[in-house]
Amino acid sequence: MENELVINAEGMHYTPLNKAIRSAVAKGTEKIRIEHVLGQRFIADGLKGRVKITVHGTPGGDLGMFMSGPSIEVFGNCDHAPGNTMDGGEIIIHGSAGDATAHSMRGGLVMVRDDIGYRGGIHMKEYGDHRPVLIIGGNACAFLGEYMAGGLVLVLGSGEKRVLPNRGIGSGIHGGLIIIRGDVPDQTLGVGAKKSRATEEEKRLIDPYIRRYAAVYGRDPKPLLDDEYTIITPSSGRPFANKYTWE
Repeated sequence: MENELVINAEGMHYTPLNKAIRSAVAKGTEKIRIEHVLGQRFIADGLKGRVKITVHGTPGGDLGMFMSGPSIEVFGNCDHAPGNTMDGGEIIIHGSAGDATAHSMRGGLVMVRDDIGYRGGIHMKEYGDHRPVLIIGGNACAFLGEYMAGGLVLVLGSGEKRVLPNRGIGSGIHGGLIIIRGDVPDQTLGVGAKKSRATEEEKRLIDPYIRRYAAVYGRDPKPLLDDEYTIITPSSGRPFANKYTWE
């Protein structure tokens, strides 16, 4: 039987909150429920293991930074950079997230039910079997996937008022994939990015992620599975070579 710790974080500074989390994990606690969260930063940063954490409220910046293994489910919105440099595990957000979501992420999954801010997925990277995935159920602001070096960013645009990500998509991208539901206007592409219509084989790649999104948030997957997608990839391995060197 799983043992669970409940923490009331009302008015608590992030330092004692994180000490309580680490102490519980060291003692073998398998589930942690944190209630009344309001802006505490760095929750579960650098945490390892298989503990499941539920966060009720609005966590502050850098949720799960450097985390490797645990799963976090947030019932609320997130401030900036959830999943910053995350190595493994999952962050599931029942709301929206701020700027730099999944910043420099190098493994695991970050899934956001609604929208994210600017520079989502900036400098995501992959190596070996570590391939980070960022799923955005709604839309993203400018410079999505900036300087991206690996991994997958999937934008489903499933909100009632569907809006495409705005300018600078994939600016400086030199690895990985950005896949966006529907067409993407040429003028929204960043420097070093190119687009094409996703093939059936490429759509099969995102099939399990769409089904997971629909299952977690209680959505019908069929309209998302049946629609067309645009895939954005690097146009070269050195998108800014002509700006800094003479060749």
